[in-house]
Amino acid sequence: ARGLGTTDLVHLFSPTNGDFTFVSSTEAEELSGTISAPDVKLNMSSDSGKDPYATTFLRQRGYGWLLEVEEDDNEEYKPLLEELDIDLKDIYYKIRCVLMPMPSLGYNRQVVRDNPDFWGPLAVVLLFSMISIYGQFRVVSWIITIWIFGSLTIFLLARVLGGEVSYGQVLGVIGYSLLPLIVIAPLLLVIGGFEVVSTLIKLFGVFWAAYSAASLLVGDEFKTKKPLLIYPIFLLYIYFLSLYTGV
Repeated sequence: ARGLGTTDLVHLFSPTNGDFTFVSSTEAEELSGTISAPDVKLNMSSDSGKDPYATTFLRQRGYGWLLEVEEDDNEEYKPLLEELDIDLKDIYYKIRCVLMPMPSLGYNRQVVRDNPDFWGPLAVVLLFSMISIYGQFRVVSWIITIWIFGSLTIFLLARVLGGEVSYGQVLGVIGYSLLPLIVIAPLLLVIGGFEVVSTLIKLFGVFWAAYSAASLLVGDEFKTKKPLLIYPIFLLYIYFLSLYTGV
């Protein structure tokens, strides 16, 4: 058998499917052309039946949560005071109602009782605690404790006597009504050396605070039982004043 030449080898291994052909180097110099990329379109639809392979692969293996996109929260961000339910105008109005309890002034004082809040009374109690410190920081926590449990005592007594008040209402009224004691505090510092005048101012402040609180908490439903609730309120503000004066 004779050996196969180069031409025979080319014809022997020449492809028959038309995909490619071997050409000599001299013929390759005359060839030119372009290769066009196939038009590939990815469907990123949320429909699982039309997902691309990678998305389908992740979903089949339980990792579909990686492809989830959280929707934007359209809820508007509220101011901090609104989030905490703090209405400065309402607190200011309640302060005026307490400091000027005379019905002739035309204030709707029942709003202090009917629309109770927590931050206003707390601010008043903290302010009273600050002016009562005199270097004794333990007084602050004690005044807050008396406010909470003293209001609870007044609430329980009012309910026993037939009053229709909530603990939140009592807590707010007792807290706001500390404002008269805050008002007289600077006067006591100025005229502290005059014993008689100082005593009169203290009594005036206690009566002022007790009247503001009692006129809001002691309604017509108590009828003849009003003194049974007014007296504990009066004693509570005497105790508050004693914490301030150190007696």
